[in-house]
Amino acid sequence: MKSAAVRAAQFSCGAAREPRAIVPSMPIYEYEICEGDCNACGGRFQINRPVSRPPLEKCPLCRKPVRKVISAFHTPKITKPVSITDAQKAGFTVLKKIGKGEYERQ
Repeated sequence: MKSAAVRAAQFSCGAAREPRAIVPSMPIYEYEICEGDCNACGGRFQINRPVSRPPLEKCPLCRKPVRKVISAFHTPKITKPVSITDAQKAGFTVLKKIGKGEYERQ
């Protein structure tokens, strides 16, 4: 059995990795304490929870009331309109409408 240090070194340098169990991904929710501050959770925390579970009402560490926070998220920005040639170079089939329900390749 390999030690934790050897496994960490192999993982960080991209060497052979041990197989990991496939875990279904769950969204990450952010919460903050409604009032006051807390030394245990810092007043704000993240937690992975299934979508089917109801939102948390209390912090799991300090048991104070919490509310869900809307997180920042990344949206890619398109700097220029996509042209027909760009779409074709990317491997998309470009169609042109020639009639009601009729299309032809360009």
